[in-house]
Amino acid sequence: MPTLNWIGKDKVINHHNEVPYRMLERKYSYGNGKMTREDNGSQNMIIHGDNLEALKALLPKYEGKIKCIYIDPPYNTGNEGWVYNDNVNDPKIKKWLGEVVGKEGEDLSRHDKWLCMMYPRLRLLQKLLSDDGAIFISIDDNEIYNLKLICDEVFGLNCFVSNVSWQRTYAARNDSKGISNAVEHILVYSKCPNWNPNRLPRTKEMNAKYANPDNDVSDWRTDNAFAPGAITHQGMVYAIQHPFTGELIYPGNARCWTFGQEQALEIMNGWCRYKLADLHDEAKRAEVCGISVKDIRKDVKGIVLVDTLENSRTKAQAVYERGKWPKYYFTKGGMGGIAKKTYLNQVGGRTVTNFWSYEETGHTDEAKKEMISIFAGKTTFDTPKPSRLIEFVLKCVTNQDSIILDSFAGSGTTAHAVLNMNKADGGNRKFILIEMMDYAESITAERVRRVIDGYGEESKKVEGTGGDFSFYELGERLLLEYGDLNPNADVEKIRDYIWYMETKTGYANSALEDNVYYLSTYNDVAYYFYYEKEIVTILDRDFLTTVKTKADGYVIYADMCTLSDELLRKYNITFKKIPRDIAKL
Repeated sequence: MPTLNWIGKDKVINHHNEVPYRMLERKYSYGNGKMTREDNGSQNMIIHGDNLEALKALLPKYEGKIKCIYIDPPYNTGNEGWVYNDNVNDPKIKKWLGEVVGKEGEDLSRHDKWLCMMYPRLRLLQKLLSDDGAIFISIDDNEIYNLKLICDEVFGLNCFVSNVSWQRTYAARNDSKGISNAVEHILVYSKCPNWNPNRLPRTKEMNAKYANPDNDVSDWRTDNAFAPGAITHQGMVYAIQHPFTGELIYPGNARCWTFGQEQALEIMNGWCRYKLADLHDEAKRAEVCGISVKDIRKDVKGIVLVDTLENSRTKAQAVYERGKWPKYYFTKGGMGGIAKKTYLNQVGGRTVTNFWSYEETGHTDEAKKEMISIFAGKTTFDTPKPSRLIEFVLKCVTNQDSIILDSFAGSGTTAHAVLNMNKADGGNRKFILIEMMDYAESITAERVRRVIDGYGEESKKVEGTGGDFSFYELGERLLLEYGDLNPNADVEKIRDYIWYMETKTGYANSALEDNVYYLSTYNDVAYYFYYEKEIVTILDRDFLTTVKTKADGYVIYADMCTLSDELLRKYNITFKKIPRDIAKL
């Protein structure tokens, strides 16, 4: 598989492993129109901080659990002036490049810097994505091809789903030079190969093709009775005798019937009496298949009338006049060829295509007007996406309980879309937004508050969606530079971390009654984290007497251990020394 190389790649290719694990500190919760310091239990999160470190902080709880990721990273146009701008002038990014890439980072092209910034973030996003999930990345022509190559490397070429064209504008600009850009790209990748999006709701125009002229149980439309693959499906190449004309009808050249012979016989018996008969028609069937007679199957019979043509015609005419015709029916008042019924209640939803029109997904002008309405006439963000675009993404991939992540949150459109969807269908989708800039509170979180509560002038008031969220800042490192536990770290957050590093699963306090240092049991191994900030903990016989859980094995963390190797083996105990044996995420 072709890979992309750029200056600095060797420094960032594994950098996601070197990012320090920082604790998330909840600053407030919001719901019911109130901001509170108490935790309201909301699973919706807005995180202020560098998204690289914030993504790392999400791993213990959310690795492999995010159903849908949508990101709108900087497009690297050469004209951006915000935090992830093309020249990467933000002090935090410049400092990060200096530390990670080194001195050569000062001379990188804007494309090299952009790739250095994106690559480790994509690696962490891939870890967070669930096995049945997908990531959607908005981008334009400036970095589309570089992005495609690094996504092939991170997610796998066999997980590439589509390059969607989003019709971003409803009219070409008159002052445009060259070819006006009417579309932007949305690259779509899945976590696992062979992923398929949800079917979309059908449109009125699509359903208008269906009718019910024979008073059947459901609306239906005329469909082709033939399918491709005659050579490989010779058992489905046979004659059906017409009950009105007596003609033997065969599939078209290189085609076969859509139903196997037994099912077709049952269908035709809905018109009048039919049977299977050897017609010795090998030559005709070979002609249909486009092969020689010696290569055609010899055991395929035809479906023919049992009664005389006159009696069969009378019975078939009665069925035609009565209605509720069989799945194979005859066109032109019964005198035409055979067609197939396709029922509306069996076709399912609409297939997702790689062209998303502005009529269905919104456009950039709509997005700006949406922001102006939310913020009472103020222009607060230069490049928002319309909430209808993100809602369309959610329809493609999520269910009512999915978790959605946006690590370039900007104005908070993703949260807006999630709240809209939950209000519309009563769902319980959860959002996680990450924004590096200080406007994470004044714009991102503020927009979400207004969407929850309602916004707009009295004449154009938009009703609130309801909902809640908690606002977080990136806190201190859990493990200090030389591996020591941060003395300021909350013990419960340390326990979360230990459990994740041992099991790669999210931690939930066990309901079993054991001592206070018991974490839980996983794969019949019981885990204990014997830790106190102010005292030295010792794994000894006295501690063993407090262990109540029965398991095949035990992993016990403590500062020291005085048990003999023989005793550890006897009870199948693995001792792990704090902090030496705490693995680094």
